[in-house]
Amino acid sequence: MTDFALEVRDLYAGYEGVPVLHGISFEVKEGEIVAIVGANGAGKTTTLRTVSGLLRPKSGFVKFYGEDVTGLPAHVMVRKGLTYVPEGRRIFGKLSVKENLELGAFKEENREVVEQRLEWVCSLFPILKERLNQKAETMSGGEQQMLAIARGLMSAPKVILLDELSLGLQPSLVEKVLQIVTEIRRYGVTVLLVEQRVLEALEIADKGYVIQSGRVVMSGSSKDLLESEEIKRAYLGM
Repeated sequence: MTDFALEVRDLYAGYEGVPVLHGISFEVKEGEIVAIVGANGAGKTTTLRTVSGLLRPKSGFVKFYGEDVTGLPAHVMVRKGLTYVPEGRRIFGKLSVKENLELGAFKEENREVVEQRLEWVCSLFPILKERLNQKAETMSGGEQQMLAIARGLMSAPKVILLDELSLGLQPSLVEKVLQIVTEIRRYGVTVLLVEQRVLEALEIADKGYVIQSGRVVMSGSSKDLLESEEIKRAYLGM
C-alpha cells in the first residue's frame, strides 16, 4: 500500500492543441496539506482540472492511492474519493444552501448518511446552518466560498482539491477561509490547495510546489520555501 494519496508524474495537458502543462510532477501523502503556488496563468488550475478528471492529459499519469486513474472522468473520481472545488465557487445561486449541499452528496443514496454529513459540514461552517433555507445567490462572497467547500465535503472525499479559495475575497476573510483548510485536515481529509496568495498558502501547508509556465520550478517543505530568497523576491515582495 502506497503512502501517497496522489502521485502525478510527467503530466502534459492543454486546451485545443495549446499546451499548458509541460511535465508536471508532484506527490501528496495521506493527511498532508500540499500547496501549488505561482502567478496567474502558470498552469495551477489546469493541473487540478487534469488531476480531477475534467481535462484529459496528453501524456503522463495520475495515481490515486496507488491506482492509475489517468484520464478517468470527474464523476468517477468523485466516487473514488477525490473531489474538486473549482475557482469562482460555481454554486447554484437560485437553489437554497441546503439544496446546494445535498447536490454535493449525489453519490450517496442513504438519506441518513446525507443528514449526518449535513450536520458535520454545518458544524464546520455554523453560518451555513443559519442559512440552510436561504438562496445561495443572496449570500456574501465569503459565505458562498464556505458553501462551495462544504458542498465538496458532502461527497466525503479522501482528498479534496481546492482552487483559489481567496479569489475575490476581502483580505479579512482570506485568513478565515484558509484556516478552515486546516480544520478539514483534522477530520482526516487530505488537501491539495492551489493559491495565488503564496505566503498564506505556504503558512498552512506541509509542503509546496512552485509552478511557472506549466513547469514545477521549486519544491520543498513550506518552511524551506518561505525562507527561500527566490520566493521572497518573486512572490512576497521582499
